[in-house]
Amino acid sequence: MSLKLFVIGCGSATPVGQRISSAFALKKASEYFLIDCSEGTQMRLKPLGIRMNKISRVFISHLHGDHYFGLVCLLSTLHLFGRKEPMHVYGHAPLKDIIDLQMKAGNTTLCYPLHFHEIKPNQATVIYEDETIVVSTFPLLHSIPTNGFLFQEKKRAVNISKSFVEKYKLSSKEIYHIKNGNNYTDKQGNIHLFEDITSPSPYKPKSFAYCSDTAYYEDIIPYVKGADLLYHETTFMDDMKDVALDKLHATTSEAATIAQKAEVKRLLIGHYSARYSSTEPMLNEARKIFPQTIAAEEGLIIDI
Repeated sequence: MSLKLFVIGCGSATPVGQRISSAFALKKASEYFLIDCSEGTQMRLKPLGIRMNKISRVFISHLHGDHYFGLVCLLSTLHLFGRKEPMHVYGHAPLKDIIDLQMKAGNTTLCYPLHFHEIKPNQATVIYEDETIVVSTFPLLHSIPTNGFLFQEKKRAVNISKSFVEKYKLSSKEIYHIKNGNNYTDKQGNIHLFEDITSPSPYKPKSFAYCSDTAYYEDIIPYVKGADLLYHETTFMDDMKDVALDKLHATTSEAATIAQKAEVKRLLIGHYSARYSSTEPMLNEARKIFPQTIAAEEGLIIDI
């Protein structure tokens, strides 16, 4: 099963209509990674079919409120629901102080383990890895320390010939041994070479790059290059390029240019200023440079 992205909120700092601020969920297998968590995020999970208790990790790009004000609310609700599984939060150091202060003020001791992982704002590094995925972070260019995230699936295990498994009645331990690149020796002492009894998985690993608030910044290109899906903020259209530069945000054409230069497969734009009630003009502007552009909308689900 490939990665699946859920758009929970795609507005900027000021809510407008039904549009809330930044929040996304990346589904892998049966768990969810939450990427930014704006005010009202938890209210949007159930309508999208996201089970709150299946969120295992939260990645916060930076500490402007429209990217994390919903986090303490979410953590508190999970406490009230009696969560037992650990929650992992990745963010800049002051975020831990904020969480601790909120819990102390409310005389709340969470009933589940909360593990905080500090992100260094000026470092590009791996921050999480398991058997199926690697998550790395890299710096963006904004008015406060801000990081992007890259989620990369690992290559899937090779396939072992079904007839070979049946013929030699391989145990799960033997199958695991072979899939780790080893030859197989049968009971008669015959050696069966790894490359003769396996075939590469036809599945192509997917990748998703997330660039929240940032000015036009070509330094990110090496980190997002070739991604299957790139999310890049587009707070303003091109006619407000001076405002975007002053606030260290990006325009539609700038996001599209990054996507083009990074040779990504698809571009997802979002973080729209409240002045734009419709995304169509922004989408059209971006597509002039990068045709494979999608406009984020609340409730949109993308198979990566």
